[in-house]
Amino acid sequence: MSKKEPAEKLKRKAYEKELRNLQEELCHLQDWIKASGERVIVVLEGRDAAGKGGTIKAITERVSPRIFRVVALPAPSDREKSQMYMQRYVERFPAGGEIVIFDRSWYNRAGVEYVMGFCSPKQHKRFLELCPIVEKFLIENGTRLIKIWLEVGQEEQDKRFEARIDDPVRQWKLSPMDIESYGRWYDYSRARDMMFEYTDTDDAPWHIVHSDDKKRARLNAIAHILSQIPYKKVDHAKVKLPARLYQLRSKITISPPAGKRST
Repeated sequence: MSKKEPAEKLKRKAYEKELRNLQEELCHLQDWIKASGERVIVVLEGRDAAGKGGTIKAITERVSPRIFRVVALPAPSDREKSQMYMQRYVERFPAGGEIVIFDRSWYNRAGVEYVMGFCSPKQHKRFLELCPIVEKFLIENGTRLIKIWLEVGQEEQDKRFEARIDDPVRQWKLSPMDIESYGRWYDYSRARDMMFEYTDTDDAPWHIVHSDDKKRARLNAIAHILSQIPYKKVDHAKVKLPARLYQLRSKITISPPAGKRST
């Protein structure tokens, strides 16, 4: 689906320059989304430690959280488990003039739920069969759906997990589920391939971003999002600051509170 990433990692100076350019484009996209009333969903999936958090931060740090909303749902409650599977995700879908970024999504059922045994094989198969139908309906009703998969190599994932173990400010990223999932690399690979087989459709294709180089992955993900939306720069009237209103202190009489003397 995607070409293998270059071996040489991107230098910080080049990264920051290109990131600035792309973030300016995201601001233009934001204006267009707001003006046009478009609805956009970005699904961001990938292996553990593939760089989803850093990619989302790069996308959202220069735009309004009122337009770009990030949804990262916790494990479902007992009530949510009794609902239709997609229900808690549908409730977070965008209104007109919004972009919703799912940090993990309904594709949990194709990945962690299936691999870790949180759903039955029957539920997994049913999800894979119905998901393309639901996504097609979503798109035909006017919502743009962009699906990105971040793929990190096994050696690089090892480095990132080890860094989380040793660094106190990263340890929160290492959940018990991450530890349990770590040894199931090949199970996740098979689950990913099965997911692609069923859900990589003409209506809603997957875009794979190799993320051993985090900086390059962030730029590639943002560039892909921009390429999927036919936005235009929205013209704004030039802002002119009004004159400040000054009051002369000598013309203002302030009476002390009743019962108190002024000093």
